[in-house]
Amino acid sequence: MFVVKPFSRLAEQRRPGFHLALGIALACAVAGCSKDEPASADGTTPGTAATAAPPAPAVSAQVAAMGADQLRESASTALREQRLYAPAGNNAMEYYLALRDKQPNDPAVVSALTDLQPYALIATEQSIGREDFVEAQRLYALMEKTDPQAPALPRLKASIAAGQQAVAQRAVDEKTRTEDEAKRQADLEKQRAAQQAQDQQRAAAQLQQQQAAAAAAPPPAPAQPDAAAQAAQREAAQREAERRAAEQRAAAAAPAPAAPAPAAASTAAASNDLRPISMPQPRYPAAALRARQSGSVQVEFTVAPDGSVSAARVVSAQPDRVFDREAVAAVRRWRFQPVDSPVTTRRTIAFNPGN
Repeated sequence: MFVVKPFSRLAEQRRPGFHLALGIALACAVAGCSKDEPASADGTTPGTAATAAPPAPAVSAQVAAMGADQLRESASTALREQRLYAPAGNNAMEYYLALRDKQPNDPAVVSALTDLQPYALIATEQSIGREDFVEAQRLYALMEKTDPQAPALPRLKASIAAGQQAVAQRAVDEKTRTEDEAKRQADLEKQRAAQQAQDQQRAAAQLQQQQAAAAAAPPPAPAQPDAAAQAAQREAAQREAERRAAEQRAAAAAPAPAAPAPAAASTAAASNDLRPISMPQPRYPAAALRARQSGSVQVEFTVAPDGSVSAARVVSAQPDRVFDREAVAAVRRWRFQPVDSPVTTRRTIAFNPGN
C-alpha cells in the first residue's frame, strides 16, 4: 500500500499550498468512491469497449514535447486547479512524469510523484469498480511509470483483466439470452399459428354441421293461438253481447214518444203488420268466428208492396265494419207478405259465436 508523505522542504518552498490542494483532491476522490457513474448515452457501461483498444501511453506526445520550465509551470497550475491525474494530457502527474524524464534527479519532482501516487491508486480502483477500463488502464500506466515496483500494481492489473473478462462474458451471455429468447418467441409463434389453424378447422366443421342440420329440419309449425288469449276473447265477446242485449231490452221497455206524427204512426203500424215469409240468418264472418268475436248491426230497409226488400243500409254497428256486410246481405234476401204500400223499418241483427 502506498503511504502519503509530506513533500520535502524544497518542494514546499517552490509550491506553497500544494499539500492543501492534494488534501482537497483526496477528499473529493474518496467521496467519489461511494457514487456510481451513470451509463453512457448508448446504454453501455464505460468499460465495455476497453477490451478492443490498447492502453494509451502514460504521457501523451504533446506533454512529452513540452520544455522543462513549461512542464513545471503546467504542473503547478494543475495542482492549484486540482487536476491531479485527469483529464488525460492535462494533469499534474503527466507533467511531472515528463519533467522527471527530462530531469531525473530533481528531488521535488520525485517527491511530487510519490505524493500523487495514492490518489491515482484510488482513482484506478474507482474506475475498475464502475467498469471504466479505458480510464483504469490509463491511470494504471501513470502509476506503473511512476513506480514500476509499486506493490498495488499486480492487484490492479489482475482486477482490470478480470473485470474486462467479466464484461466480455456478460456480453456473450446477453447475446446468448437474446438468441434464446428470439428462438423461444419463434417457437411460440409457430405453436400459436398451428393451434389457431386447428381451432378454426374445428369451428368451421361445427358450423357446417349446424347449417346442414338447420337445412334438413322440417319447417316450424304455425303458431297456435294461446288458449288463455282465446278464453279472454270469448269472455270479452260474451260480456259485449250481454251489454248489447241489455241495451236492447232497455230500449224496448222505454215508453213510446207522445203525439207521433201521422206519417210516423202509419209507418210504425205498417211495420208491425209486416209478416215475414223468409228471414235467412246472416253468414258469420270467418275472422270474427275464429276470434270468437260477437256484435250487432242495426239495418234500415224498405219492404216493397210485393214483399221484397230494398234500400238496405247500416244505421249502427258494434263493432264497426265487422258484421256490416253480412248483415246487409242477409236482410236483402228477406221476404215478407205483400203490403199495400212500401214500408221502411229497422231491425237489429245480433252475432254471437255461441249460438
